[in-house]
Order: sequence, then structure tokens, then C-alpha cells
Amino acid sequence: MGISNNSKKIFEFLYYLEIPAMKIGYARVSTLEQNTDMQKKALKKAGCEKVLIDKVSGTVAKRPGLEKAKELLRKGDTLVVWRLDRLGRSLRDLIEWVRYLDEKGVGLESLHETINTSTPTGKLTFHLFGALAEFERNLIQERTQAGLAAARARGRRGGRRKALDKEKRNVAVNLYLEKKMTVGKICELMGISKPTLYSYIRAEVHPYKTH
Repeated sequence: MGISNNSKKIFEFLYYLEIPAMKIGYARVSTLEQNTDMQKKALKKAGCEKVLIDKVSGTVAKRPGLEKAKELLRKGDTLVVWRLDRLGRSLRDLIEWVRYLDEKGVGLESLHETINTSTPTGKLTFHLFGALAEFERNLIQERTQAGLAAARARGRRGGRRKALDKEKRNVAVNLYLEKKMTVGKICELMGISKPTLYSYIRAEVHPYKTH
């Protein structure tokens, strides 16, 4: 015989009743060379029973440690981070994380900023963050549309320029390293922007350096 829905609800209730709320810590450093000891020590001192760690750049979407923390978190628990930028890849990403945790009945605590969404003050803080993120998105959209309109007026088409293939990237980087042409001339020759050229240079000269 199968278990009825009422029985399942009772089992779930007893499960959460028997397991006290936990504080689960999450630490992240950008590269393998960086040490997590400072973050781990602070999280343990804050009462975290478990600390999950990722050693990846904040721009990387896939973070195994954070995914594991999501699996462990239960209603009433608190996810604790040393600093907010350890969790969110951007303000928008951070707001989405707070909303996700709130829907699951999980709090978020940041030690550095002394924010705890389990408190009324902490919730208010993130409501303000959300309003600022929306304001920022609206400004970006407005500026993008204005830029596209100006480009059309000059007879140019909008959109991102195509990335160079590996061979052309090497050519661009070598031209820069030879110091025989200005950055502007290299960009004009290769059909790329200055930020794109500098990103190619960083990837070639400092392949393991992240922000």
C-alpha cells in the first residue's frame, strides 16, 4: 500500500520538528592560490555547523559548493556568508538569491555588512537593494536605447561586435606587445574595442588572474 498525502505531511512535519535550525556557511575565493582560512574561521565563530567552499571566480555561474549548500538548507535555516560579494555575482544576482532563500523560508546573514534577512531591518535593507537594482536596470535600458538611436542617426548598426578567433586574438596581442602600433590603431585594424583588446591581453599574459 502507498503512503497517503496526509501521512507524508506528518512525516515531513516530524522531520523538521526533530532537526533544529542550522547555520550553514558559504565561503568563496577567486583562485586556487587564495586561502579560505579567514572566511572559514569567521563563519565557524558565527555558529556555522557546516561550511561549504568554492574556489572559483565570482563571475562563474557554476559553483558546486553553493549548490551543495542549497541542498542542505531547510526551512528555518540560515545561509551565512563572510561578505555579500561571496554569494552574488552581481547586485541583481544577489537580489535573486535573497528572493529564492526567502521563498524557501531560509535566512541570509552577511558578517561583514552585519545584515540578517531574518530580522525586519535586514529585510528592509534588501527591499532597498531591490529598488536600487531596478533603478539601475532602467537607467541602463534608457542609455542603451539612446545609444542605439544615436548610432542609427550616424548610419551605424547596433549590437555587439563579433569576437576574434584564436589566431586573430594572438595577432592582436602580439601587435600590442611589439609596441609598434598604438592601441587605437590595433583596435581599428582588428575591428575590436579597447576593452576587448585588453581582455585578450589579460587572458594571454595573465591567464590565471581573476578579479
